[in-house]
Amino acid sequence: MLEEIRISGLGIIESSTLELGPGLTVVTGETGAGKTMIVTALGLLLGGRGDAGSVRKGKKAARVEGVIDARSLPGVIEATEEAGGEVEEGRVLVARTVAAEGRARAYVGGATVPVATLGSVTSPLVAVHGQSDQHRLLQPRAQRDSLDRFGGDAVDKLIAAYGDIHAELRGVERELDEVTTHARERAQEADLLRFGLGEVEEVSPESGEDVTLAQEEEKLGYADTLRTAAEQAREALSSEVDAPDALGAISAARQALDGVRDHDPDAASLADRLAEVSYLLSDLAADVASYATAIETDPARLSVVSERRAALTALTRKYGETIDEVLAWAETGAKRLLELDSDDDRIEELRGERTRLRAALADAGMALSAARTDAAGSLAEAVSDELTGLAMPHARLVVDVRQKETDAPSSEDEPHAPLNVGSGKNHRWLRYGSNGLDEVELLLAANTGSEPRPLHKGASGGELSRVMLAIEVVLAATSPVPTFVFDEVDAGVGGTAAVEIGRRLAHLARTAQVLVVTHLPQVAAFADHHVAVEKTSDGVVTSSGLTVLDDESRERELSRMLAGLTASDTAIAHARELLEVARAAKV
Repeated sequence: MLEEIRISGLGIIESSTLELGPGLTVVTGETGAGKTMIVTALGLLLGGRGDAGSVRKGKKAARVEGVIDARSLPGVIEATEEAGGEVEEGRVLVARTVAAEGRARAYVGGATVPVATLGSVTSPLVAVHGQSDQHRLLQPRAQRDSLDRFGGDAVDKLIAAYGDIHAELRGVERELDEVTTHARERAQEADLLRFGLGEVEEVSPESGEDVTLAQEEEKLGYADTLRTAAEQAREALSSEVDAPDALGAISAARQALDGVRDHDPDAASLADRLAEVSYLLSDLAADVASYATAIETDPARLSVVSERRAALTALTRKYGETIDEVLAWAETGAKRLLELDSDDDRIEELRGERTRLRAALADAGMALSAARTDAAGSLAEAVSDELTGLAMPHARLVVDVRQKETDAPSSEDEPHAPLNVGSGKNHRWLRYGSNGLDEVELLLAANTGSEPRPLHKGASGGELSRVMLAIEVVLAATSPVPTFVFDEVDAGVGGTAAVEIGRRLAHLARTAQVLVVTHLPQVAAFADHHVAVEKTSDGVVTSSGLTVLDDESRERELSRMLAGLTASDTAIAHARELLEVARAAKV
């Protein structure tokens, strides 16, 4: 639970400390004294949005610190350590600062953390309810959430199962919509692929064929020129006629040096080298002669090669820079065509899967509806009993769980088509959402014989406050939240009803820590700890501070709240009487 809250520089509060113990703590004070600043401070510790305008004038920043006794909260200890913070003697220090220029910082266990991390550590520990929550309770979603909270694990499991099927169904419907909506484009794509693959198949190119044929065509086109050049080269190397050639010149040079080799080793070495050149030239001359003989003029082959190259070029203009790229395109295109050609089969498969999932969703939705209906009866009975204790003995809460029926879809492919449930006379088409088939509405019959009406029509402001409190008291038994904060939820209530609100808050405080900001003395009388917010002014600056009241101070504060007087004997007597009534009721 929260043991302490320290506030500085926040609104009208310059510096104050609020010590919190178990049971019921009430905060009272004059209007404008700064009671709501305590709730604002709690909101900051819970990760709420920081407002630079709430920083006290003349202060650089507002700071709120809280001490959490986490000895029985292993999740808080673990989250603190994961955030890099420290836990000292089972206690965690959390803090939040809001600078006047707008910057905000958060701390958990002394470690600086993002505001979201602070909220994740503290928000599961505290449930804050204010007058705005009464308006929230009027919303259908909030009413359904309240019922689901009351239903506990049994309803939570059914919601999770329904949600899994719903998510799977939405995925199948999206894919089916994608396939059917773009069927024409996909058919056109398939036709283009089929045509292109047909062209490639007709030519049947081989890898690297375009390069090989280009070389062959070049050679065939210059056959005569190549043969003439080869013959001239052969004549220059080794002439068959009586003409100077390379071999003859080398042979003459070699003979000249051979004649003097015995007289000089260098001359012998040169002669040997010329012999080697002679052998090489002889081999080269033979090779050139063979090359010249092998070159043939073949117009027919040149025509075939040219035609083949033209066919390959037609492919490279469309499907790739080279034949290897064309073949890669054909491989990819064949896979894509197979995928496109299987669209019809895929559509049928998806439609079958959609039908199966819709049937499963209908079953899961009806099971969830049944569980909600059972929980609705129990919740209505429990809240009605609480309203009796809140001076509304004739009031009756009704939790209406119903499904929204609609007409049959015009087509199975209609987006978000309703679910087909039941059979025979019980056959219905129901609209569904991500949270089930149900619409949940809280109805109140405020008096005997009156028809249940929606809360926003059938409940006054005071009645709505009591309904809200009754629901929270009932839900507290199923809620893991250890601390409840009520910010003037008793507005518009007085007299006997106010006493009963105090009694129910005290009852709630037996199992949870409860902090109440109130203006009702009947509620304040039930407090285990009473804190007064007192406003002072020196004529220049106004400040508020928090004071824990003893028995005598409580009497004076309650007399002020009862009659606006602190020195009236009659008001003091009434305050004492009210305290005695509260003490007796709490025994």
